[in-house]
Order: sequence, then C-alpha cells, then structure tokens
Amino acid sequence: MTVTIQPTGISPADVLAVARGTAKVVLDPAAVDAMATSRSIVDGIEAAGRPVYGVSTGFGALANTFVAPERRAELQHALIRSHAAGVGAPMPREVVRAMMLLRVRSLALGRSGVRPLVAEALVDLLNHEVTPWVPEHGSLGASGDLAPLAHCALVLLGEGWVLGPAGERIPGGEALRRVGLAPIELAAKEGLALINGTDGMLGMLLMAVHDAQHLFAMADVTAALAIEAMLGSERPFLPELHAIRPHPGQAASAANIHKLLQNSAVMDSHRHDITHAVQDAYSMRCAPQVAGAARDTLDFVETVAGRELRSVVDNPVVLPDGRVESTGNFHGAPLGFAADYLAIAAAEVGAIAERRVDRLLDVTRSRDLPAFLSPDAGVNSGLMIAQYTAAGIVAENRRLAAPASVDSLPTSGMQEDHVSMGWAAAKKLRTVLDNLTSILAVELLAAVRGLQLRAPLTPSPAGRAALAALADAVGEPGPDVFLAPLMEAARDTVRGPELRTAIEREVGPLG
Repeated sequence: MTVTIQPTGISPADVLAVARGTAKVVLDPAAVDAMATSRSIVDGIEAAGRPVYGVSTGFGALANTFVAPERRAELQHALIRSHAAGVGAPMPREVVRAMMLLRVRSLALGRSGVRPLVAEALVDLLNHEVTPWVPEHGSLGASGDLAPLAHCALVLLGEGWVLGPAGERIPGGEALRRVGLAPIELAAKEGLALINGTDGMLGMLLMAVHDAQHLFAMADVTAALAIEAMLGSERPFLPELHAIRPHPGQAASAANIHKLLQNSAVMDSHRHDITHAVQDAYSMRCAPQVAGAARDTLDFVETVAGRELRSVVDNPVVLPDGRVESTGNFHGAPLGFAADYLAIAAAEVGAIAERRVDRLLDVTRSRDLPAFLSPDAGVNSGLMIAQYTAAGIVAENRRLAAPASVDSLPTSGMQEDHVSMGWAAAKKLRTVLDNLTSILAVELLAAVRGLQLRAPLTPSPAGRAALAALADAVGEPGPDVFLAPLMEAARDTVRGPELRTAIEREVGPLG
C-alpha cells in the first residue's frame, strides 16, 4: 500500500497503514509546490531583515532575542538538540511512525515555510523503516509535543538515537548510513516547524479511536454471552425501550445484545419460567446504557481527532498573503480533553464487565452455576483468581481515568504558562484500552465456561462461535489448570477480528 500525502491532508486509515504496517509514503507534487511557495515567503522575510518569531528570533522566553542572519541555521540545529530532552523507555514503533507521518502531513499543507526536502527527509525515514528512539517522558502537550518531535528531528541531522530491530538503541548517524541516507542541514524556521505540533498525541488518539471501536463492539459480545450464561432476560434490550431514550450509542449497543441472544436454547429454557427473576441486575440490564454512553463519547472523540487531522498545527504559520503570524494552534487542549473523556468511558465499560464476571462466579447469584464455575469447587478454585485480576485492572483503570488535562505546570520562564498535558492523556488512554482488552478477556473466558456448564442446552450462534474460538485453549470444565495461558488466549481472541467475523457471519453485522 502507498499513502500519498496531499496538500489537503490524509485519512485516519492512512495513519494506521503507516503506523502499524509498512505502507510506503509519497508526497503529492501539489504538496511539494505548496511547501515551496510558503518557503519563498520565509526567504523573502529573511532578505528583508524583518523580525519574525522563530525565523530571526529565539524561542519561548527568548522570543525577543534577535538572531543574526549568519547564525540562524545554527539556531535551528541548537533548538533540536536542546529540545531532545526526553527520558524513559522508548515509545512504541507505531506511535513514533504515526508522529512522523503526521508531522509530514502538517508540513505538506504549505503553511510552515519549510523546504520540501525537510518533509522528504521524514518520508525517507518512514520508507526505510528508520524509527527514532523517542523517550516516553518529555512532552507537556504545549507547544505541542516538543521533546518527542525533537528526538525524531535529531535523527534527520544524523544525531540522536534510533530504535533497533531487537529494541536496542542505535546512534542516528549509523542508522542513516545503514540504509544509505544522508543527514540534512536545516535553514531558518525549519527546526521550529519540525517540533511545534500535536502529532504525537494525535497519532495516539487516532489509534485509540480505532481500537476503542473494536473493543466497544466486543464489549457487547462478551456482555451478551455473560447474560446468556447467567440465564438473563433479553427483554431489556428490545428496540422500543431504547427508542424512548434516544441516545444513539445506547440503541446500537442494545440492538447488538438483543441480536446476539437470539436462537438460543439456553435463553429458551427460562423464557416462560415464573420463578425466574423479574428484573436482572444493573450490570446485565444496564449494559447498553453504559456501553452506549461510551460509544457516544467515542463519536465525539473521533470528531475531535478528525478536525485535528485537517488542521495546520505550527507556530508561526505562513499565510498565503505573505504574513507570518504567531498562533496558539499547537496547544493540545482539544486532544487532551478528548483522550481523558475516552479513558473515563473505556474504564466504565471495563468496570461493568467485571461486575458481570463476579456474578457469574458467585453461586448465590449465578442461577445454578457451580461456585467459581468449577464442577468441583473446594479442592478447585475455578476462575476465582481470574476475577481478582479483572478487579485489580478495574482499579488501575479508575486511577488512570483521573484526567491529565486538568493539570498544568508553567514552563519557559512563564512564557508557556499553561500547558495541556495532552501527551500524558493520550499515553494513559492507550493503557486503559489495553487494560479493557484484558477485562473483556476475563468476561469472555467466564462466559464461555458458564455456557459450557449449561450443556446439554445449546447456546446462541454467538455463544457457539465463542466456544469454538476458545475450544483448544480452554478445554472442558474440570480440575484446575494453569490459568494464565487460557487468559492470554481469551485476550488474543478479544483483540483480534476472528471471533467478531465468525459471529457476524451467523447473525449479521454488529453496530
């Protein structure tokens, strides 16, 4: 696959193809022309000797310090070196690749005043799979992701570090030589344009949106399977009950769960039983209200990320009429708020799933299932400690759901006196979603075990697909086994597309 960067931008799918795959990147000729045009404006400013931030002045609190023409290239190189000040473990390859691609995207919009060769140098890194070593700590989310982007830009200069194939750290110059690339020299404004962006937090948010879309659908699957195993009712998911409270996410989630519970001998076994519970517990009956609210949150976050993907994020910006204006468009508040909001929603999707797991394992509430889903409880503990694991992860997600974006520490001599913490918000969102995968895996495992214990009753098509997906890993109910491999297999099943594809083949598309 090839992703072409045009002066109109790129799509979220393009970002995923480059970040998580090996798609090649090319610059559209129109984007090259747009960059050349904006660069000519910067060259004209230099020739005229006008004072312009980042072109002929220092940065941040040094914005009023004039820099002589003969030292302006030195200024840009010094900026990159001084700002590559991150510490900690390296960010994952996909985050760094997304960040580089998004910086190219912003430069290609023709408002940054850089020469095309600067964007082309970043494209070369992507196409040669040279991934800069970007430490996890360093960005405050304003002015954008300065330190992470500086670590990327430093490799263009033949300096810094690159992430090796085995996770080792390779000197940037050596990494360039290995693939036949040469360092570049920066001109006025170009160092600043390479680092003044929200690209790291945007890349993480775009990938989080994609992951959350899948996980929220899988949350409906695991909820339906757990409800089926607990002999719950399908009536709370009737469409007419959700039409009278018209939250779109709620309606979609309810429709999914209702669809997944059809054609089940397990459900048929108690549908007309007068001794059956009149009302199911909240964790069963209110599943669409919680998961649906998370879906609506996700829609908002997707809108914010889409707007940012169409934005020029730099400071200063070069306008077509020749003006170079200072902006605050690098501030990450829109992305920080969105990431925090989605983390809260995802944490709650996991929290209600863990409550269903607890009910499945509790002999007093699971409607005749054996304690902890073990046929021989006492000598055996069944899935008791799997629920402990889920509960511990729920607690961690609650801590991570505390918003990062309400925090701010002033920097740069009080010039940058309010920052977004958007990088931190997006980074912890990734952890929340990874944790949600594990919680849903525990629910899937418990639901499958519960459905196995309802035999000889035949479960729904979704239940049969889940049993088939985990058959080799889970086996039949019996004495205790080493549980961690079963949980890992369930986690792989939740994360991958195969189970959802198998279910949709039987019941039709899920909303």
